Amino acid sequence: MKGIKTSFISYESLAACRLCPRDCGVNRREGAGRSASGFCRVDDSLAIDSIVLHRGEEPVLGGKKGVCNVFFSHCNLACRFCQNYQISDNRGPLPPALTLGEAVGQITAIIDQGISALGFVSPSHMLPQMLAIIEAVRGQSYNPVIIYNSGGYDRVDSLRQLEDVVDMYLPDCKYMNTDLARRWSQATDYPEVARAALREMYRQKGNILHLGDDGLARRGLLIRHLVLPGALANTVQVLEFLAGELSPKLHLSLMAQYYPNPAVANDPLLRRGLLPEEYHEALAATERLGFTNVWVQDFASAHFYTPDFSQDEPFSD
Repeated sequence: MKGIKTSFISYESLAACRLCPRDCGVNRREGAGRSASGFCRVDDSLAIDSIVLHRGEEPVLGGKKGVCNVFFSHCNLACRFCQNYQISDNRGPLPPALTLGEAVGQITAIIDQGISALGFVSPSHMLPQMLAIIEAVRGQSYNPVIIYNSGGYDRVDSLRQLEDVVDMYLPDCKYMNTDLARRWSQATDYPEVARAALREMYRQKGNILHLGDDGLARRGLLIRHLVLPGALANTVQVLEFLAGELSPKLHLSLMAQYYPNPAVANDPLLRRGLLPEEYHEALAATERLGFTNVWVQDFASAHFYTPDFSQDEPFSD
């Protein structure tokens, strides 16, 4: 069993939380739910909105069977366009906290269906809880591939402590435009932070996706970028960073699944869907920059991948 380093990422660290780049320094061990005063407004509980078998990931991660995904509540970003807005909005209430045993029971029941990967979605503000779950799952003799699915807004210090725990990094690279990062995610420093975080993930995993006999990824880095309406210049900046400062050989998922949520109804750009020509121009940029490992989406994907977390099964097959 892989060792889990907890010198920095520990429940004790939540007494003055600096797990993510927000660097709030608040005591998440006092109070509960919305009384927590940090950016994410989550205390030290196991705040999970959904543990679900998810077949919407890139095929190399879960194949036809899918991935067991743990969707944490709230987020260390505040993306106005988030498709998971029902659970990521930090102003919203937290769900009833699960016990560790309850969470592990739900996870292992899904893994027992022949699922080989365990993903954590929006984990950057929930690292001690994530590590506790991984340790408990492995303590029951399960050894799933661990997928770290973040918004790319991560501290390098935290990522370094995850090197021997995380098998697959699945981060977003949302912006290289500071104005858009400020307007749409309340994170003016996102480009700077994401550059450092992605460099660290690349240092750990490199270009190669290591596959098992079943053709599914066992180790590596796969970076996602969601093409946003009216923001093609930002997309090109993201692609130029990835190709120029990391490598055009890295594995890239260029996503077309943007769908306007109710929070963006008054935004002049985000209130409309992505245009086909915008996605095609983004694809052309990947070719121009020499990317060789690009996952693409059907342009109609926005109608298939939008979840409804008011349902027991948020994602339709």
